[in-house]
Amino acid sequence: MATITGGNALLDPNYILEKAKLGEGMRVADLGCGTSGHFVFPAARIVGKKGKVFAVDILKTALENINRRVKVDNFENIETIWSNLEIFGAAKIESSSLDVAMLINTLYQSNKRGDILREAVRLLKKGGNLLVVEWRNISLPFGPPASERVDQELIKTMARKLGTEIKEEFNAGQYHYGMLFVKM
Repeated sequence: MATITGGNALLDPNYILEKAKLGEGMRVADLGCGTSGHFVFPAARIVGKKGKVFAVDILKTALENINRRVKVDNFENIETIWSNLEIFGAAKIESSSLDVAMLINTLYQSNKRGDILREAVRLLKKGGNLLVVEWRNISLPFGPPASERVDQELIKTMARKLGTEIKEEFNAGQYHYGMLFVKM
């Protein structure tokens, strides 16, 4: 049985954020950010004081955890937003306003993957990047069941129909794949 300790053993946030092409002053959203802010806080450091990171989740407890750390560590460029990403227009972020939207281990949790992708693309400005990271479809003693994992080709097909173009495919870690799309 594999021993996994901590989020960085699965996904290295610095490597993945580099793949997302984050830079100073950007507006970024981690859609389905989870309780730890594993990507939220490193992204906030990268975009700096002139940038903005939106931590979006449907679980209010996840957002409460992020807000506690925001206060403790004095982050001024992080805003938490409660939203159901399966509903088009529900995320209270202006349409076409983001430089980068990230869906990291989010799509496998829903049967409405196309709706979530559609909401992510709505938020991106033209030329903005959509980063998708998901579990590989391999047998593991941890992670979601194989039946819940998302096929890469399905994501590419859906994203293309939503007006994006694949920019890069990459290994996001031993157990994950990554894809970067650009909104046309």
